[in-house]
Amino acid sequence: MTLFTLLLIAALQGLTEFLPVSSSAHLILLPKLTGGADQGLAIDVAVHVGTLAAVVLYFWQDVRLGLSGLPRLCRGRLDTPGARLAFHLLLATLPVVLVGFVVKALGLSAAMRSIEVIGWAMLGFGLVLYWADRTGLADKTAENWTRRDAVIMGLAQAVALIPGTSRSGITISAARRLGYGRSAAARLSMLMSIPTIIASGALLGLDVVQGADWALAQAAAIAAAFAMCAALVALALMMRLLQSVSFTPYVIYRIALGGVLLAIAYG
Repeated sequence: MTLFTLLLIAALQGLTEFLPVSSSAHLILLPKLTGGADQGLAIDVAVHVGTLAAVVLYFWQDVRLGLSGLPRLCRGRLDTPGARLAFHLLLATLPVVLVGFVVKALGLSAAMRSIEVIGWAMLGFGLVLYWADRTGLADKTAENWTRRDAVIMGLAQAVALIPGTSRSGITISAARRLGYGRSAAARLSMLMSIPTIIASGALLGLDVVQGADWALAQAAAIAAAFAMCAALVALALMMRLLQSVSFTPYVIYRIALGGVLLAIAYG
């Protein structure tokens, strides 16, 4: 793998991981559309680690609050904002972990990595995002996150195992329909990504350890660093734009890309 290809993969993952346009779809499509080889599990793990570092850095105040509540949560107490945040993140992560385990055990991942599936998911869930953003209220803040809402957003997050859905897109859609404002919906979605990326990275990491080519270590480190930088840029840009812009530009991109993919698939 050339350095240019490595940096392209890292930039693609970093820029699309937190935007509601599906990073997994872009990573799957890259080798399909360019004719290149798949980047492999080691690079996938590396870019996930990079984006994890980016979201932790960007939302460090929230991360620190959640970490501070873990000791009380472990004692079964939810009497502080930190403990409640940690508990809600746990609730929101359980569905995707359970469904992900089933998908992996049944070997369904490969069957869903087709251009047809990605095209329909990009198109369909793009329209869902538009509908949710246009019809959702904005009377809740991230600090008012409830158990019920965490479970609903967690179930939505599990749907994102379908390539092209977009983890951030579907959780933001759920949050908007539940009544969270755009910035609050994006913030909760980003915080939900932390335990989810840790879980998926650990799962992928086991496969890497079992069949690792340690010559990839340097390339993986480079990919992680560039993915982190790209993700920080994407996060800062999106959170700033949400102060004045809706999710419509992302919807337009999703519909356009979904249409192109379906034309390729059925043409």
